[in-house]
Amino acid sequence: MSTAPNDFCSPFQPERTLNWTQGMAIALGVPVLILPSIGYFSMILGGLAIVVWMLSVFQGFMQNLAYAELASRYPQACGLPGFAQVVFKGKSDDEYSMSKFIGGFSAWGYWFAWNPVLAIYSLLIGEYLSGMVPAFANIDPTLLSLGVGAIIYATLIVINYSGVSGGAILSYFLAALSLIPLIIISMSAIMSGHFQMTNITNNWLPSDWIWSFDKIFMILGVMAMAQWSACAWETAAIYAPLYKNPKSSIPKALFGCGTICLVTYFLVQTACTGTLGLEGIAEASYSPMLSLARITMGSIGVIVTIVMLLAAMVLIIQTGFLGSSSAMAAMADEGNLPAFFGKRNIYNVPLFAMISIALLNLGLITIGTPTSILAASAFGYVIANSVSLFAYVKASRSYHDLSTEQKKDVFKAPKGWKHVALFFGLINMPLYCLGIVYLNVTDPACGLVNTLVGIGIVLIFIPLWFYTKQTRSATARSTAVKNDVEVFNKS
Repeated sequence: MSTAPNDFCSPFQPERTLNWTQGMAIALGVPVLILPSIGYFSMILGGLAIVVWMLSVFQGFMQNLAYAELASRYPQACGLPGFAQVVFKGKSDDEYSMSKFIGGFSAWGYWFAWNPVLAIYSLLIGEYLSGMVPAFANIDPTLLSLGVGAIIYATLIVINYSGVSGGAILSYFLAALSLIPLIIISMSAIMSGHFQMTNITNNWLPSDWIWSFDKIFMILGVMAMAQWSACAWETAAIYAPLYKNPKSSIPKALFGCGTICLVTYFLVQTACTGTLGLEGIAEASYSPMLSLARITMGSIGVIVTIVMLLAAMVLIIQTGFLGSSSAMAAMADEGNLPAFFGKRNIYNVPLFAMISIALLNLGLITIGTPTSILAASAFGYVIANSVSLFAYVKASRSYHDLSTEQKKDVFKAPKGWKHVALFFGLINMPLYCLGIVYLNVTDPACGLVNTLVGIGIVLIFIPLWFYTKQTRSATARSTAVKNDVEVFNKS
């Protein structure tokens, strides 16, 4: 889950500055997104969780090819939600048409998919600190995570108060911090002799597993959660307008990023399951990588790799914080949220959106489990993906209307890809939607209350949007009347 660059919202053509390795590196923070789900998936599916991750990365390939074409066709649209709004609006001049609502709802779902990264990784950092530092061991995990979150969010607001900067160097740094500790810990487990293949082969499914409709819905829910992590490298596709040579750079970036994600997700889940076994993963709660490092590496190695992993989590929080606040401000600028969320300080930083997001995530931390927040957040990602894929299907019908000059810089997905996009759009909506709701309601780790919280946050956009529509229309009418009065007085 990544937000499109701010350049996409500019009225001007974005400057082409990226090569394919830079585009790939931007998305390589994604492997860290596996951390909240390792144990949860193992408890539900056993060794089959390995296959689920691989299928989900494959799904990412299928969806991201469609997003790459949309990004290169509509370079000034703001990411997935922007594509949806541009495509569904068509030639309509109605400022508040249903297409605007669809695009806005998709944007809100995408924002809610990205925003809880702050709470999820604050909880994980608290879990890791509790396991690493004896002084923190007796502190209530939720209170520790609240303290961690408050410190990180406040620090990021102060650091970014006067503006944000980034680039390829930061992307490479994040990629290294994300990948190196995951690969080192996983490979150490496999090569140290602690890995037992029988922990996987004897536990492909839980011992009490019986195939039924409820199990199928459970798998659909797990796939929806897996998509939140393993398909989130769409940034490599969304940055299409910034590549120097989109037609050659996009497939290289997608293939490279997807392959690295496929290997990493397979390696991490396999190492954890084969080394710890299902019982060991259950005992490790939400930090099986910490247990894996303790078993396979010396104390110094554990400290070094875990500190790198914690640093990667902080960078993921930073990325999520800036991305979600920019997205919220962009929605306000677009007229899909009240103008309050778009207010910026003297440095053009969306400070009010940052503060709102920090407060929301402190509230989400009180839910207490990363998987519960992730399951609710995945509902938003499902909506964003389904709407965006349906937008691609609609847009593909008009590709032949483009001129030869317009097609020059457009990356074209393989022939007939609209059928692939339609298939995965229908998987997202309604199948993944039903699956994630069923999983949330029936799983004690999530529960009905957390499900309602997630659905409530998604649906609160509806009254916010209509409130924004009414207030902006009233303001426009008031301005028009004022102008008419001034004209009359002058005459």
